[in-house]
Amino acid sequence: MQKGYSLIEVLVAVGIFTIIIAAPTGFFVGSLKGQLKALASQKLLDNTSYCLEYISRSLRMAKKELSTDPLTACLLQGGTALYGYNYQITRGGDGLKFKNYKNECQEFFLDGSDNRLKESKNGATPVALTSEDLEIISFKIGPAESWDQDDTDQPRVTLFLKIKGAKGQKSELRPEIKIQTVISQRDLDVPY
Repeated sequence: MQKGYSLIEVLVAVGIFTIIIAAPTGFFVGSLKGQLKALASQKLLDNTSYCLEYISRSLRMAKKELSTDPLTACLLQGGTALYGYNYQITRGGDGLKFKNYKNECQEFFLDGSDNRLKESKNGATPVALTSEDLEIISFKIGPAESWDQDDTDQPRVTLFLKIKGAKGQKSELRPEIKIQTVISQRDLDVPY
């Protein structure tokens, strides 16, 4: 009588061993992918939250354009100062200009060359507000009628933002956020 294992016994043992090892390995790999996606989503959310809070704070503190001189006015249209206005849409709807609480001419806009939100003060070199590995799909500013000076409504700005995470990553690791928010001016701007 020979001592040893038959081929069938060895195949059954290898099959059972493979099943026992493959289940936890698959679970572990799935968990890692889930964690990578959660981290990418968190990074996108953190950056978006910071950017919108910064923009919101600035827009709430905007001041009315009170200059009629085109050389000193921040808000201009066709060479004429937009006296009495709080905001002006720029860059074909992808930007918003206003006079901030320090009387600086400030603008937020989507830079199409690198798909990042940027800020410029007094025409200086723009500064990026979003990380370079995030991609702004669209940045739109809501209806100019909402800050029309011919009514008694408080000026407000509606922002529409669509942002996608981590350029260069696989599509399942590129979360996307769509946000719409309305920001009203802090100072009461209605007739008494």
